[in-house]
Amino acid sequence: MHLTHPPDNRGRLADLEPLGVIDIGSNSVRLVVYEGAVRAPTPLFNEKVLCGLGRSVASTGKLGDDAIARALVALTRFSAIARILGVKHLRAIATAAVRDATDGPAFIARGEVACGVPIRILSGEREAELAAQGIRMGFADVDGVAGDLGGGSLELIDIRADALKDAITLPLGGLRLIDTSGNKLDKALEFADALIAKLDWQGRARGRTFYAVGGTWRSLAKLHMETIDYPLRVMHGYALPTRETIEFCEALRKGRKMPGLEHVSKARRETLPFGALVMERLLKRVEPAKVMFSVFGIREGLLFSFLSAHEQARDPLLSFCADYARLRSRSEQHARELCAWTDSLFAGPDAPKETAEERRLRHAACLLSDIGWRAHPDYRGEQSLNVIAHAALTGVDHPGRLFLALTIYFRHVGTGEQAAEELSGRMKKLLERRTLKRARVIGAAIRTAHMISIGMAGIIDETQLLYEQDKLVLLLPKAHSSMNGERLARRFEQLGQLLERVTEIRLKP
Repeated sequence: MHLTHPPDNRGRLADLEPLGVIDIGSNSVRLVVYEGAVRAPTPLFNEKVLCGLGRSVASTGKLGDDAIARALVALTRFSAIARILGVKHLRAIATAAVRDATDGPAFIARGEVACGVPIRILSGEREAELAAQGIRMGFADVDGVAGDLGGGSLELIDIRADALKDAITLPLGGLRLIDTSGNKLDKALEFADALIAKLDWQGRARGRTFYAVGGTWRSLAKLHMETIDYPLRVMHGYALPTRETIEFCEALRKGRKMPGLEHVSKARRETLPFGALVMERLLKRVEPAKVMFSVFGIREGLLFSFLSAHEQARDPLLSFCADYARLRSRSEQHARELCAWTDSLFAGPDAPKETAEERRLRHAACLLSDIGWRAHPDYRGEQSLNVIAHAALTGVDHPGRLFLALTIYFRHVGTGEQAAEELSGRMKKLLERRTLKRARVIGAAIRTAHMISIGMAGIIDETQLLYEQDKLVLLLPKAHSSMNGERLARRFEQLGQLLERVTEIRLKP
């Protein structure tokens, strides 16, 4: 879906056409408008209204007049917003509350008039499949069990490579549990235990990952961050060991006071203990190695289903970084040349080794290396670190995110011991020593390259890096011999020191 935007749309990818998804959930009704149908989507607009459509479905079988009225107002507004943003492709979906309510069909008829597009009611199985596709959109090399906890239901599905199987839906949503139990946690616990015990999934995720989707579980992750004073407040890719997650959920369920609970919205505070008990009991059943929290879910899964097979197969992190380089760098082509140029540092029998994941992150860092060029020179390092650490990156965990941020920080401020010491101790504790060292090495390499190319394409690809025993050599073509000088030699020497090599700059014969 491509469209040439008018000239005033600078800061956006000009060849994309906005696409919108209205998600009518059991707790909230939300509109997300994405910049376009791409592998690493960026929201242009995101708004939700907590309507509580599923608040009384279990006890009355109906959505309720007040909830319906709020939802219709929200849908009318969302239709207007979509028109303003030029959304030609608007999709609307509804989940458990509307699916289960006797007045669901009547609501859908009124809702379609309000939003101006057909509303598709998802089956529980389809909801689980879209949640899994959302996980694929947001992560690389997915392997585990995805759990999507909404207000009305819990969807579970097994994800292995490109295979989705054993989708299941359970009536364990936060609002439904409150309604079913009369807002009694003990009764809700008994109800959840009885359903989860029937799951033939004992140890299903052992040694694998449990991907947690849904607003209540994201609030749980946010609260855990507050409790441990976590330095990076980004939900997507936040990972916890299973045992620690179970203990935290149990403490929350039992009413232990948590610092930061006041920062969780009132509506989410109501469902949080119920979401915690479902998480606690479910993790004990499926036994994953870790829990990974995702901001991507059925909306992103729907978007993923619109992509071609080629686009789906692209790396989500590198796709995002390439788009960001196109928007923010002086030269996207130069950023791509850096990927190949730094390949030489890890090629050959005398070179240090790197894993496939380390190579992937190095390429991502190269693509992001020049996004801070418009900032004041004294603050490029700090601003780049902050932007990358909190960017809408996909396909990366928190240590990987910090590696990227610190690499570009070192690229601007230098790679000496003092630069490393000036970093927050809390942030450094999230990285292994080897990873921090690699960030300095890649940062030093990028600093060296920019001394030759000045950020412009077509120059460093004419140079060559090579190892000669204990020596790191930079070969310059005669055409660029005038770029040699004290600053280039000093930066190249700093790179050599990090690699424990003597450096030499030569002209190509």
